[in-house]
Amino acid sequence: MQSPYSFIVAPLKNRRYDNIKMYGDKKFYTSVSEEDHTAANRFATVVNVPINYTGEIQIGDILLVHHNVFKFYNDMYGKRQSGKSWLKDNLFLVDPDQFFLYKRNDEWKGYDKYCFIKPIPKKDFYLDGMGVHEEPLCGKIKYSNQQLEKLGLNVGDEVSYQPDSEYVFYIDEEKLYRMFTNNITMLI
Repeated sequence: MQSPYSFIVAPLKNRRYDNIKMYGDKKFYTSVSEEDHTAANRFATVVNVPINYTGEIQIGDILLVHHNVFKFYNDMYGKRQSGKSWLKDNLFLVDPDQFFLYKRNDEWKGYDKYCFIKPIPKKDFYLDGMGVHEEPLCGKIKYSNQQLEKLGLNVGDEVSYQPDSEYVFYIDEEKLYRMFTNNITMLI
């Protein structure tokens, strides 16, 4: 089974929600709301690629997807429904603009126009006492993309970015900001 334009994926660990944390041998539910986007599973395994697809994504890769891909919704009658990405059983259709990063051989790689920036600790002593722990609008490139590399920017480079372009993700227990290539304003 292949889609003409979309990737067919299954949620990682066959779970639509990532709302269970283990503390020792005890399960702890971090959220019981299906409406809570922070509890939605954001990781998917590629089951198949689109017909005639020639890009870098392969079957078996792990994708970092948009939080709405696997979520349930309640319709206007209160009936539980799957979102528009649901195909059948535990399979979903993901368009190329619905995922931001992919993982192969335990290595994450940037995709298309998306990059991930690691916030850096505050440098300016004027920020002391204001509750600020990160340097505003600055960070280090954690996961780059081909567009940034063509501009001469590499993983580890310290950059600044536009205000309100930070979209928080936790990848391998690390806080990162997802943003677009054109949100990067300068190399520091």
